[in-house]
Amino acid sequence: MMRLLRECRILIQESGRVYWTLLKVMIPALLIVKALDMLGGVSVFGQALSPIMQLVGLPDDVGIVWATLILTNIYAGMLVFFNLGVSENLTVAQVTVLGVLMLLAHSLPVEGAIAKRMGVSWRVTIALRFGGALVLGFLLHQFYSYFDLLQQPSQLMWQPPANPDTSFLGWCIGQVKTMAWIYVIILSLMIILKILRVLGIERLMHALLYPILRMLGIGKAAANVAVIGTVLGLTFGAGLLIKEAESGHLTKRDIFLTIGFLSLCHSVIEDTMLVLLLGADLSGILWARLAFALFTIAILARLPFVSRRLVETN
Repeated sequence: MMRLLRECRILIQESGRVYWTLLKVMIPALLIVKALDMLGGVSVFGQALSPIMQLVGLPDDVGIVWATLILTNIYAGMLVFFNLGVSENLTVAQVTVLGVLMLLAHSLPVEGAIAKRMGVSWRVTIALRFGGALVLGFLLHQFYSYFDLLQQPSQLMWQPPANPDTSFLGWCIGQVKTMAWIYVIILSLMIILKILRVLGIERLMHALLYPILRMLGIGKAAANVAVIGTVLGLTFGAGLLIKEAESGHLTKRDIFLTIGFLSLCHSVIEDTMLVLLLGADLSGILWARLAFALFTIAILARLPFVSRRLVETN
């Protein structure tokens, strides 16, 4: 009984340290983004992105949707998408391309700050996520157009909540709730990892994942973190990555490649389901995204000099 209490105390202390580290990164980023939004920065950014939309086969006014996503989150971008009323004018292929932009490049101030905390510079994050979104979006646009795929009108399967509280107080309350849930999830994940370790399932996961991770150049020690981040999201994956890094279990190379992979492919359940509600197709928002992430990180992992230099100069 005493041992169980001691283990519980250790888990609570460790999760608290991880949570506090994340808060120190997330709160300043959230406040900066909110101030920028209140000053009209999102609209200006959206106008700047409008010409780029043509490269991926989307209307200019969709630029404001992507700008909102880049600076805030997927939920806010969905609200803007609905309010613009452009869904009925887009094909499934176009919504799928937009979905790829949404999934690869969203919440960059917050998630980029987390990646920076783990040793991945802003220029690498922007190149991977913003640049990667444009590359994959362009490739999918060309592929769908050339083979005349998914050209039927899209069907919106989501409605925004009635009368959402858009006041600053409402925003603050929403952020506090989100922060509270983040701690609950981090603590839950650490408990699950502890159970997996005791039951020996962790070793089995390593054995199953090792071939793929080896292809990416990621060591066995990062297996659990990569899986959790891919399924649940970069924030939760980075939280556990911080813990593993501080314990000395991961090399800088493992950290860099794992964060790079999670930057391109994370939260494959929740985020994918959200984009599906907008009328996108799984071929792009899941399978193409996963293949693109694997291919990109595999290439990057085979450039050891570049990877080492990027890590050392952060």
